[in-house]
Amino acid sequence: MIQERPRGLSSPIVSVFPLGAHADTGGVRFAVASTSADAVEVCLVDGAGADLVERRVELPDRTFGVWHGHVPGVRPGQRYGYRVHGPYRPWEGLRANPAKILVDPYSRRITGSVTDLLAARGWTEDPMTGPASTLDSLGHVPLSVVTAPDVLTPADRPDVPWSETVITELHVRGYTMRHPEVPPEHRGTYLGLAHPAVLAHLKRIGVTAVELLPVCAIADEPPLLERGLSNYWGYATLGFMAPHAGYASVPGAEIEEFRTMVRALHGAGIEVILDVVPNHTAEGGVGGTTISYRGLDAPAYYSLGGNGHDADITGTGNTLDSGSPTVIRLVCDALRHWVTTFGVDGFRIDLASVLGRPRSGTFDPHAPLLTAIAIDPILSRAKLIAEPWDATGEGYRVGGFGVAWSEWNGRYRDAVRDFWRGHGGIGEVASRLTGSSDLYKVSGRRPWASVNFVTAHDGFTLRDLLSYEGKHNEANGESNRDGTDDNRSQNFGVEGETSSPVIVARRLGTARALLGTMLLSTGTPMLVAGDERWRTQGGNNNAYCRDDETSWLDWTDGPEAEALTAFTARVTAIRSGSPALHRDRFYRDGDVLWWHPAGRLISGGDWHDADLHSLGLLRGEWLLLLHAGTDAIPATLPPDGTFTTVLDSTRPDGAPAGCRPLPGATTITLAPRSLLLLRHTPAG
Repeated sequence: MIQERPRGLSSPIVSVFPLGAHADTGGVRFAVASTSADAVEVCLVDGAGADLVERRVELPDRTFGVWHGHVPGVRPGQRYGYRVHGPYRPWEGLRANPAKILVDPYSRRITGSVTDLLAARGWTEDPMTGPASTLDSLGHVPLSVVTAPDVLTPADRPDVPWSETVITELHVRGYTMRHPEVPPEHRGTYLGLAHPAVLAHLKRIGVTAVELLPVCAIADEPPLLERGLSNYWGYATLGFMAPHAGYASVPGAEIEEFRTMVRALHGAGIEVILDVVPNHTAEGGVGGTTISYRGLDAPAYYSLGGNGHDADITGTGNTLDSGSPTVIRLVCDALRHWVTTFGVDGFRIDLASVLGRPRSGTFDPHAPLLTAIAIDPILSRAKLIAEPWDATGEGYRVGGFGVAWSEWNGRYRDAVRDFWRGHGGIGEVASRLTGSSDLYKVSGRRPWASVNFVTAHDGFTLRDLLSYEGKHNEANGESNRDGTDDNRSQNFGVEGETSSPVIVARRLGTARALLGTMLLSTGTPMLVAGDERWRTQGGNNNAYCRDDETSWLDWTDGPEAEALTAFTARVTAIRSGSPALHRDRFYRDGDVLWWHPAGRLISGGDWHDADLHSLGLLRGEWLLLLHAGTDAIPATLPPDGTFTTVLDSTRPDGAPAGCRPLPGATTITLAPRSLLLLRHTPAG
């Protein structure tokens, strides 16, 4: 039912900003950007199902491309959306359609989901040449909700220095869905992540920051809706300022519960980094939905081709235009909101190269949006991590971002995986072990700008990296076409799980060597939640739509999980206890001694020897020995002082069999695929 369409009360220019719905003592001020609209109505929705009642109020003023007005009597909790009147010329990218009720991009809270794909589409017959859909979408799509005024979060944060940071990447839902100590009603929620048992585990393994997969309000894309699946990972943002409602234990309590989670993590000394996706939205390509941005002002939000089609450098069907003032304002306002209102400590920017490619053009590290984030007085103090690529070759920019940014170092991942499967020599991995100065020093960054990782959410888990040579993604419904084929993995002779104790031991030993390498490399290490518990996804390297036991962490205790957890805890404790193992500066000439297992310095020719799979790195008081060969070899220690083993990857928990100091020049045996860390005591 539609009630009357009164005009809202005009408001002065000073009330245009901030955008969104803001409650005051007399009602709510609404403000939404649209430069292409002829008129905008705010639609106040009450009731449910067949009893939905909609009251439309025309926003009376347009200032700076923003439609705004004050509606008396509206209170927090009111559901609302916008209807936009204007041109519908898809070939020009203009898709105003008042039959579609639209989510406010500045929503603090979003309720509901797409329940009728046909109603959510703004077109019929053909998205480019067909007429606009006249099917009303109300009742079939999400709605915005007016919230109480924001409460600023106190600035009491862990403030962990970058050089001391250890990250674990985790999924709010998947991390606790199967946790036996978390109450059933809190599993898979923000409150589940705040549970003392969860915090205790994170502290045990030395984590100082959690990097949460997307928690901004999520809407499943059309292809998944058609297959009856959901975007489990969450890289399908509908609202950049609203916590995802599906992770609240109580419907509608997502704001309060998210704050509780952040406070609990901060209380444990753990920072909160959000994975945000300001490169595309959940609306998909031109054949997708019209539930927010597309209906409000597609040319102002999306990068469009000359014929009105979406440019797609994200692989999702659309690309937010990082050169648009509307997008720049939205992204900066949203990130700032998470910091000031919720106390978030930093951000990992998904497909961050898109932010450096205005109008989907060539990459510029000083592009407007990247620069706006980097110089913002609030955001510049947050931890900023770029995923330095997109879905195109032009977007691969590892090492190419500005001084304010750390980066997921994809070259580190590839080099370490290759080294431990015996591919190539030692030259590339040596650069990665010492902070990747070739990538980050020239721009004036520090070693911690290299976020070192071996596994991530997209790809094999650590266990699967050592159990499968090929992906097994059939359950995703895409005939195993999705997911990368560049896995650099190994299976030790058997594809998948095996009962062979010999193969299992080799896999676990190599897993410890991989974890030890990453955690002892110069830079910022990033674990993936569950790798320390030997988690498997059954060979699925793209479990983006698997909201089930495929993705949920299994907390069942077992000897392998406990031993690998103990190993991880041992290495992070060693790392945190020694400044030499988490340096804040790059090494200078002479700071590092590269040691050959034959008992000599590594020389020029060794760096290019494709058959050399062993090296030693002496820095300060520590000697790190890596041997990726499949046979045991003798290795002679440097001649000066004594050496005491403190970490041995051949042992289940890393504790060495003996602690007797070894004289310099002693010849020891390096087991196949093994890592040793020894403390060096100089002579005298």
